[in-house]
Amino acid sequence: MEPAGSEHRGAVRELRLHLVTWNVGTASPPPDVTSLLQLNSLGPTMDMYVIGLQEVNSRITNFLSDLAFDDPWSIFFMTVLSPLGYIKLSSVRMQGLLLLVFVKHVHLPFIRDIHTHYTRTGLYGYWGNKGGVTVRMSLYGHTICFMNCHLPAHMENTEQRLDDFEKILEMQFEGENIPSTLDHDVLFWFGDLNFRIADYGIHFVRESINNKRYNLLWEKDQLNMAKKKEAFLQEFIEGPLQFKPTYKFDLYSDVYDTSEKKRKPAWTDRILWRVKNLCQHASKEGEFSEEEQTISVTLNNYISHMSYGISDHKPVTGTFGLELKPLLSDPLITLNPEGEWSAEHDVLISYSAVPEFPSSAWDWIGLFKVAFRHVNDYVTYAWVEDDEISSNKDSKQIQPNRTLIEKDLTQEENSWMQKPDNLESLDEF
Repeated sequence: MEPAGSEHRGAVRELRLHLVTWNVGTASPPPDVTSLLQLNSLGPTMDMYVIGLQEVNSRITNFLSDLAFDDPWSIFFMTVLSPLGYIKLSSVRMQGLLLLVFVKHVHLPFIRDIHTHYTRTGLYGYWGNKGGVTVRMSLYGHTICFMNCHLPAHMENTEQRLDDFEKILEMQFEGENIPSTLDHDVLFWFGDLNFRIADYGIHFVRESINNKRYNLLWEKDQLNMAKKKEAFLQEFIEGPLQFKPTYKFDLYSDVYDTSEKKRKPAWTDRILWRVKNLCQHASKEGEFSEEEQTISVTLNNYISHMSYGISDHKPVTGTFGLELKPLLSDPLITLNPEGEWSAEHDVLISYSAVPEFPSSAWDWIGLFKVAFRHVNDYVTYAWVEDDEISSNKDSKQIQPNRTLIEKDLTQEENSWMQKPDNLESLDEF
């Protein structure tokens, strides 16, 4: 863990982001996702996982249960990632669309202004079987937005897909001074976008795939074609499609559709990104210096995962490097446990806040096990104002109710984290 402080303000940080898109076809989670999440990778570990799923089981009984409790997919990924030091930072669900964001604990003090949104586009905007779910945040002072979409199916619906995506881009987050989607420093767009391969017949498409001559199909990919014509798409970047089209497969196989319909293979599952500064540079050439570009995105890996067969889509992942100059270096809150802690004695916590911290009467401090899954996964908590025992200009001190602290917990097994009330309305910490 690198120390945080004003001395690191000018240093460039390199963060690794692993993004997953997968139409899971109402299936339950698979037994293992080691390869999907690249958990055995020899390189540096990921700083952030962003997982976008489509067609999560949303039958009424399942959906009502998921509203009351975490859905099986969220529980599954939390079970995998929390022991590795990741917390579920945020999530948003709209019927079968699910977006999950996990980050390493070390980055939590530098992630702020988390907001979520969903946009229905099915049945003229009244039904959420199609549309987009979005999470945005400030990461070390840079605005990042993740948009998981499920667009209309079928070859002939290209224009409808484009219209729906434009509608999703027009959504506005609730709150003050939150940029629109296209005004974020970095925007990731991914999901089952449902673009197909036009003109070519199924035999030519399959023969090209069998011979690994994917480039023969690129020019007739509907998304590639649209990017050449539609101005709002030209600013989005995608890696080369050097993998088999990810739709449509027989279940638990790598054989394309053998049903009566014999769907033509297509790259329906995609990951694209847009860097705002690059767009400004392209439109105002000569007025933008490299020194002003404080964040850049590099695609390190863009692949499909053929070994997963629970649905008729294969998952696609993109591994990115985010190189950024932190625009903030001090956490909003600094916590310090005082003295030796035990269940038999009163415990003290001192904390200090930066001047711009938006304090509230509803602020609380939580006690978490080290491998906690999300912000509500606390052992106990203390209300900051109710339990305050001393205060000065530099710090405040609180004394939680020791009867709420379980006897088998020690300072080494737990960590204190303050959750400001103003983050409560932002869905997740």
